[in-house]
Amino acid sequence: MSLPRPDVHRDPALPNSVRVYEVGPRDGLQAETTMVPTATKAEFCRRLVAAGITNLELTSFVSPRWVPQLADAEELMASLDLPSSIRQIVLAPNARGLDRALSAGATEIAVFVSATETFAAKNLGTTVADALSSAATVVEGATAGGAATRGYISMSFGDPWEGAVDVERVADIAERLIQMGVGTLSLGDTIGVATPGHVHSVLNAVLARGISVDRVAMHLHDTYGQALANVYASLTAGVTEFDSSAGGLGRCPYAKGATGNLATEDLLWMLDGLGIETGIDLHALAEVSDWLASAMGRPSDSSVVRALSAARADHALSPTR
Repeated sequence: MSLPRPDVHRDPALPNSVRVYEVGPRDGLQAETTMVPTATKAEFCRRLVAAGITNLELTSFVSPRWVPQLADAEELMASLDLPSSIRQIVLAPNARGLDRALSAGATEIAVFVSATETFAAKNLGTTVADALSSAATVVEGATAGGAATRGYISMSFGDPWEGAVDVERVADIAERLIQMGVGTLSLGDTIGVATPGHVHSVLNAVLARGISVDRVAMHLHDTYGQALANVYASLTAGVTEFDSSAGGLGRCPYAKGATGNLATEDLLWMLDGLGIETGIDLHALAEVSDWLASAMGRPSDSSVVRALSAARADHALSPTR
């Protein structure tokens, strides 16, 4: 008996391939209150790469006072020896973080801004204007240092304090980030409230600024169970890069009951079924997530990981034919 895989039904109107941007080691782990050993993080990264992940967000060079879980950024980077073909991304919020990141060997730098003033104040301790100014400094320095850049816009679809977010406000910030030189742009549904029509509205506003769709990525949370529907809506608009987290690792602390990041395995099950190439082995990745869940002492948040784990257990108990 073979392990389950989705039947493939190709839609020629959709992209032939997409980039899966794995955020588990950084975005997934950063909210964990129990400290994860550096050796475990490093092994997690190696196993992700072995499963076919080529776009990997490793850590963040922020002050340990803000994110204690990622205080070992330099130690983690020093312990890794990943192939040069792997896109190794780290977050750097300011010039000091950039200097640390470049010294540690990062090949791509991500900057982080908010679409709303309240989130900028509560999460970044600044204003949107000042966050953009800091981002410009980091992007300029990263480019001079030979590193690629990526820009995140959080709260692109809704804010827990301000409510609805004007799509033109998101487009304004997207345009500013592209003008300052970021290579790619990730639109974040930080609290998981978006729906497919909303996704199209935001994308239309952003693309109307002359931004090419191949420079846009989607960072979708599954708080209300809409993440895969929103992925499909994004695919129909031509988006070919999606952020996700192995095993659904991570959460949004600003939405009550939030499950957080879209699980990479759930994303892969849908993409595999659509015949869209990712270069990632779904079953190998699910085993990585099972391993990490065991190491962290709790079950995976991914529906696909849980289903495949049960299928592997049934397969192991099946009589030999």
